[in-house]
Amino acid sequence: MAGIYGLSSLVLDNKGRIAMPAKYKEQLKELAAGSLIITKDPQYPSLLIYPGNLWREISNSFENLSGLNPKLRALQWNFLGNAHQIDFEISERMNILFPQPLREYAQLKEKQKVVLIGMGQKFELWSEKNWKIKESGKEIKGERIDIELPEEVRRIPF
Repeated sequence: MAGIYGLSSLVLDNKGRIAMPAKYKEQLKELAAGSLIITKDPQYPSLLIYPGNLWREISNSFENLSGLNPKLRALQWNFLGNAHQIDFEISERMNILFPQPLREYAQLKEKQKVVLIGMGQKFELWSEKNWKIKESGKEIKGERIDIELPEEVRRIPF
């Protein structure tokens, strides 16, 4: 099975949706089991988009972390607490709606360009502006480069 790779420049419509590029539809049919999970990236002002099958594995790993460690608990709140499930059918124009709180976090605005990046088994969604800043090597407003991941989290392939 082929992975999800490549960069696509898209426009967020006036309802906060993107049309999923056709090149990803076959992979999503295999990987997603009819759902995508969208959540906040804990390090950058961007969104992580997981196919349903992969999300189950990753969320189980996060759920099994100790809630007694404040750093782990904060990561669980950020990652699991902000997750939204989007159910879909593979269609000619497969629109994905991004909830308003997640759009605000990732600094995504309607009718502006966004960048969808295939990262193997998941996607990242960035505002085009922030992606260009990141590519230039500069720091983005809202970036948490000093985030220190506990050992238990570093083993989770998120």
